[in-house]
Amino acid sequence: MTRNVVVKMSLVALCVALSYQPSQAQRNLRINGTAVGISGRLAGRALPFSLIVDRYTTSGEISELNAARPRGEDSLLSTLSRLKTGRIQVGNNLGVTANAIISTPWGDGGTKLTVLWERNINFYELRYGTRSEDYRFGYAEMFLDRNGKGEGTLIPAARVNLRSGDTWEVEDFGVLPARLMGLRASGAVPVR
Repeated sequence: MTRNVVVKMSLVALCVALSYQPSQAQRNLRINGTAVGISGRLAGRALPFSLIVDRYTTSGEISELNAARPRGEDSLLSTLSRLKTGRIQVGNNLGVTANAIISTPWGDGGTKLTVLWERNINFYELRYGTRSEDYRFGYAEMFLDRNGKGEGTLIPAARVNLRSGDTWEVEDFGVLPARLMGLRASGAVPVR
């Protein structure tokens, strides 16, 4: 092939790629905002926050998580690690997989989102056996109104316990959880 043909084919491919618009079914719900540290290492710092929701956790998956917790934290972690419902990002990094995103009605037509994920434990924690190694989950709660705006809390290192039936108790490694402020939802997955 001549050089002109290769250049023309490349330009056509580039134009097609730039004009591509994903269908409504391919777009995800995205919630953006700011995470503000209240205490500890992040006290007073504001970081960008993003939650990308591919799908919500089903009632069957929630039942599996409830059944796994009485068998111990390892069982809950094993069950949770098989789930993938989206992605959570704090700061300017790639983020981690949001293993469970539970949507429940809240207030006057609003939605409460509960997000649970397997926390990445760094090498320092493992090597020196720090107390934070026992806090193997991340947890966030967001309260969105009918327009998709709201606020919430973020616990980057948490311990999860099951209390009387289906009530979850979340213990924070830090003194106070971080605040999620200025949350705005956009995308095609409906906020229920």
